[in-house]
Amino acid sequence: QVQLVESGGGLVQAGGSLTLSCAASGIRFNPNPMRWQRQAPGKQRETVATLSRGGTANYADSVEGRFTVSRDNAKNMVYLRMDSLKPEDTAVYYCNVYYPGSYEYWGQGTQVTVAS
Repeated sequence: QVQLVESGGGLVQAGGSLTLSCAASGIRFNPNPMRWQRQAPGKQRETVATLSRGGTANYADSVEGRFTVSRDNAKNMVYLRMDSLKPEDTAVYYCNVYYPGSYEYWGQGTQVTVAS
């Protein structure tokens, strides 16, 4: 059974930092592609960061230069370091591991709230 568990969310002041973690059981992050996504109230879920099978990271324009995704293969965990947080970053953040056309798994999400 595959399970993804996000943690590390919370309340932070604008300009602050948070690091989200995602732990996986039943599946290995490496070599699967993965995404960090977020969903704000009343908005569609959006991808903020992706990590390819080869470890290449890509970011949404809105977080480029502020967010960093990384993977620890030994611990089977992925992280999302978020710096210079803005109120518009407020959302529930989800960890997602997938294989195109085959499977996709989600965590339960972790709330990030950025106060102005």
